[in-house]
Amino acid sequence: MRLHRLRDADRPRIALTLDGQAIEAQQGDTLLTALLAGGAGHLRRSEFGDGERAGFCLMGACQDCWVAVEGLGRVRACATLAEAGMAVKRG
Repeated sequence: MRLHRLRDADRPRIALTLDGQAIEAQQGDTLLTALLAGGAGHLRRSEFGDGERAGFCLMGACQDCWVAVEGLGRVRACATLAEAGMAVKRG
């Protein structure tokens, strides 16, 4: 796991899926935090062949963290709050 929680670890837990696999997040997490803390490792592969990508600017300005959420379409994972029951697919 690349991301380790250092504080606020006592927030309520929520369940969502990434590519059909169950993951656990905490209420108040962005999707990016939820997915990376849940073990995703990456969100997409670079179209330029230079490896896996997991977010870059972390403020919704770049194109690195796009994911598809059932019922919402394409969203930026860094700027979207995780909600219980979300079904997320990597972009």
